[in-house]
Amino acid sequence: MGELFAQYNIFAAFGLNILLTIFAAIGSLILGTIVAIMRVCPVGVFQRAGAFYVNTFRNTPLTLLIIAANIVMIVNLGFSFSEDIARDNIIWAIIALSFYHGAFVCEALRSGVNTVPVGQAEAARSIGLTFGQSLREVILPQAFRGAITPLGNTLIALTKNTTVATAIGVAEISGLMKQMIEFRSDLLLPIFLIVAIGFVILTLPVGVLTTYLSNRLAVKR
Repeated sequence: MGELFAQYNIFAAFGLNILLTIFAAIGSLILGTIVAIMRVCPVGVFQRAGAFYVNTFRNTPLTLLIIAANIVMIVNLGFSFSEDIARDNIIWAIIALSFYHGAFVCEALRSGVNTVPVGQAEAARSIGLTFGQSLREVILPQAFRGAITPLGNTLIALTKNTTVATAIGVAEISGLMKQMIEFRSDLLLPIFLIVAIGFVILTLPVGVLTTYLSNRLAVKR
């Protein structure tokens, strides 16, 4: 096993998965929040645009999105962020992961908005708050607290879905696992266990923290 760790940089591969998770989580949270606001706003065109985004990205396979980001954006249209192809693939993988999971973040937040009593929004309007002020001061703070569990589940799914980035050559852990199994088939079970335990280590604290925060920050009605 020591030879396996010496020959393959397993920790660096897991580090890339963590990097993809962090940046894609930030991107999906920003996108999801914006789209959630569009879906609950009173303007019909924004509602339809938000629904289109959610239905499109939530029902499109993530592998297809990541491959399309590579083939369409880089190869066909020439949209590159760097002359380094590997770095460019990482950036586009983060973008694809952000857009895909942004749809799930949106629906998680919308479920949180539905937990806020209608009377609170009406009370906010009655004291002269605009729609934006009502969202910022009354609705969204409670929506985030009510959506902790689905947001945590989305983060766990995102962490596991970073393995799909190997489809465009991003050297994360699943791609390294395939390479290790190909050349060291005699260590199939240990290699699988290392990767499986690694993902448990990455996702288990998120699940525990999500449970704690959902109980600690739950809005008492």
